[in-house]
Amino acid sequence: MDRIETRELAYFVAVAETCHFGRAAQRLGIAQPPLSRAISRLERRLGVVLLERTSRRVALTAAGEVLLAEGRRALDTIDTAVALARTAARPRLRLALKPGGDGGLLAPILAAYRDDPCAVEVELVPCAAGEQPDLLRRGAADAAFVYGHQPDLDRLDSEVLLVEPQVVALAGDHPLAGAATLRLADVAAGLLPSARIARDPAAAMQLVALGRATALLPASLQGQLRRDVVCVPVQDAAPSRLLLAWPAQRRGAALAAFVRIALGSGAVGGA
Repeated sequence: MDRIETRELAYFVAVAETCHFGRAAQRLGIAQPPLSRAISRLERRLGVVLLERTSRRVALTAAGEVLLAEGRRALDTIDTAVALARTAARPRLRLALKPGGDGGLLAPILAAYRDDPCAVEVELVPCAAGEQPDLLRRGAADAAFVYGHQPDLDRLDSEVLLVEPQVVALAGDHPLAGAATLRLADVAAGLLPSARIARDPAAAMQLVALGRATALLPASLQGQLRRDVVCVPVQDAAPSRLLLAWPAQRRGAALAAFVRIALGSGAVGGA
């Protein structure tokens, strides 16, 4: 059997993920007829039907489901290989983190790392919450700060950098804003899901400031909030964990030094 070219695999994955030839062509930046012909050629070469096509829908066959799963992995591997080759030409450590998502640890860790003989340039890779694991697996980042309530750590190694209490963010004129401490039951009715806060922190804090919601946050984020939002400790909220994560089985001298310094900087532990 002939080998599948990377371009053919990328074409198939785009169609399989969108279940629509027009949208897949737009995503790939090509016209639809060449894309349709390429998928048909691929099916003929493999000797299997990958997609069931009707005038109203496109659906994956069993063979298509298998090729989609394996094709994604293959394309990820190729992307990783390219990223690693480029990184090798210019030694650096790419650290992914969402804005404000370092628990106040980044500056002291970087200061200590710069003095290590194995240190390389650290490039910060800003990202949205929850994107860090995918950046690591694709080879687009070498390490990442990840809050423990959100990560998918498949094929990644990690260590806990910081364990800290959570606080609840309330509008300044909220009836409970002056409390010394609260319990989850006190604010459960208006509590925003953590995924929604992570997806759009500014919008979440706008809702809080208007008195339309409350939000659980790591205590280290208190100083970054708007003035019309106050924070109150929550007695029975599970502690927040900040992790340092990196791709499993990929730990060169520069990354090993960064991990060692981060874990030994006095930042690890509970508040």
